[in-house]
Amino acid sequence: MTSTHHAQLNWDAQGQPLSSQFDDVYFSSASGLAESQYVFIAHNQLPERFAALSAGQTFVIGETGFGTGLNFLCAWQCFQQHAPADARLHFISVEKYPLQAADLSQALALWPQLNALREQLLQQYRAIHAGFQHIQLEHGRITLTLLIGDALAMLQQLDAQIDAWFLDGFAPAKNPEMWNEQVFAQLARLASAHTTLATFTSAGFVRRGLIAAGFAMLRVPGFGRKREMLAGHFQPDPDARTARNSPWFARPTPLALAPEQRHAIVVGAGLAGCASAASLAARGWRVTLIEQHQQIAQEASGHAQGILYLKLSAHHTALSRFILSGFGYTRRLLAALSTASATQPAQLGAEDWDPCGILQLAFNAKEQARFATLAEHFPEDVLQAVSAEQASHLAGVELVHEGLFYPDAGWVNAPALCKVLSQHPLISLKNTQQVLTLQQECGQWQVHSADTLLATAPVVVLCNAAQVTQFAQTQHLPLNAVRGQTTQLPSTPASANLKCVVCADGYISPARHGTHTIGASFNFAEHSQTATIAEHTSNLGLLHDISPRLQSYCATDSLDVNTLKGHAALRCTSIDYLPLVGPVAQHDAFMHSYADLRKDARLPLQQPCPWQPGLYVNTAHGSRGLISAPLAAELLSAWICDEPLPLPLDIAQQCHPNRFALRQLMRNRCG
Repeated sequence: MTSTHHAQLNWDAQGQPLSSQFDDVYFSSASGLAESQYVFIAHNQLPERFAALSAGQTFVIGETGFGTGLNFLCAWQCFQQHAPADARLHFISVEKYPLQAADLSQALALWPQLNALREQLLQQYRAIHAGFQHIQLEHGRITLTLLIGDALAMLQQLDAQIDAWFLDGFAPAKNPEMWNEQVFAQLARLASAHTTLATFTSAGFVRRGLIAAGFAMLRVPGFGRKREMLAGHFQPDPDARTARNSPWFARPTPLALAPEQRHAIVVGAGLAGCASAASLAARGWRVTLIEQHQQIAQEASGHAQGILYLKLSAHHTALSRFILSGFGYTRRLLAALSTASATQPAQLGAEDWDPCGILQLAFNAKEQARFATLAEHFPEDVLQAVSAEQASHLAGVELVHEGLFYPDAGWVNAPALCKVLSQHPLISLKNTQQVLTLQQECGQWQVHSADTLLATAPVVVLCNAAQVTQFAQTQHLPLNAVRGQTTQLPSTPASANLKCVVCADGYISPARHGTHTIGASFNFAEHSQTATIAEHTSNLGLLHDISPRLQSYCATDSLDVNTLKGHAALRCTSIDYLPLVGPVAQHDAFMHSYADLRKDARLPLQQPCPWQPGLYVNTAHGSRGLISAPLAAELLSAWICDEPLPLPLDIAQQCHPNRFALRQLMRNRCG
């Protein structure tokens, strides 16, 4: 298996965890809590630095070795005690062997004073798979991004500026891969003139390696029986010149906005738009959400039962890794919205989503072989190979094919999710308003409907699917619209036994309010958004392909197809199937600035990218919006707010709107 391996633990007589992989302790036997507070909190001066944060400011901590999460809880507690109410904490931690939830719970139970934070963490500690896993706590005030994998590989893909480093992990003699020059160089790459660093070790080669990387390090008294530890700060070389790597993907210069000036217009109130508005609102932005229909989630986000379908690759492509991270984020989001707290009731109910699992059936030897390969490359909490007998047991109805089971997946009522996301006090909805033109005046974007000015703001985010290309500023983006239709099928006593989503080329969901959802069609020729009899008939054919027996349970032979209801809409896709998320450049100026790439695609060009300041897109989620759009909204907010990116750098670049123009130039094509 090439994916996530969990930590293997032993427990000592005092109930403290020991790592079997590294034959080492996770924290001091004297007091792990006191050690964390002394080494990492005190020697990074966090109480004072948290107290000095300004309104809306985000403090970023980086850590090597998440372990039990004790350091994170200590930092979180300190932030609660000292930081202003509107400041935010982003904690980024690398972990090659994450603890399973039960082990994490047992380890952190050693400190009852952290129980409230522990319970919040455990509630969101699910779907922790390989890659970047983005976790929101305290309604977005606290962000935890876990980088699950090898430390060096993960840090190389991190785009962030770290304010304080916790250099943790097992002892250098036990875990030498984490304590080397390459890792130290990454710590320096992600540091600034204000970055501090602390670590429990005082090993000479660690001190020398950090100094060589640019950190000023001192030996200071250690904790407990440890005579010394290391603490220091980064000293950037004033003579060093940093080449602008891939300037077409570089971050735009952040807009100089006071907290009261942070206002964004989001065009389109489907899932991408509602998620983008919610992410910005969680960061204190006022958002004007503009929707052309009377209600939100009327087009591709209007399905009564959209499915959390993980179409993964054993080759770990950018799309596959994005899907895995996106699924984890959405899954945690749904869990958070359906859990009541002391301050708010559950916002999603049992009728709004169901983590019932998804069965994907294999109908031939080729599919069976592909599924077997996937089962070898992903852990069982992502997917499991199942026999026909096992599939039948899971589904609650007899099936004749083997397949894959995704135990943590299920279906979601997308309009309900959009409604919850859009109901933030900082979000103002303007419906029945169609944005036709964009115009920038004096650093402000104006959005117009015909001759009417709808709103003005320094930032505009276009989330209106393929209609993004109707604007002069974004008409160059290669987007496609693909019609899709689902069919609502009345349940029967026999079909009501269906317990999970079953899919092949199409899918059928368990009954919701006495109705199954089947589909969905793919029609490239038609752009109508009215349900048709022809596509209802086609969807019934998809059901037959999934399971003739299940089709008989649904009694489709006795149905009048003319009476069936459904939902038809246009999915927006890109030519490479990845979404478009990020800042938008001035296309003509972009093609001119980097025209020399037509001669040599490897030229180290340094010209700054000609951005359209404050203009962003979040679109092209295709049929995967439930999995991709919420995390894409976090990526978008990171671009806008100059925060750490919640995805590996290579994936963020492959989702970047500039990728298509860049490919045109490198392939010597005219734009």
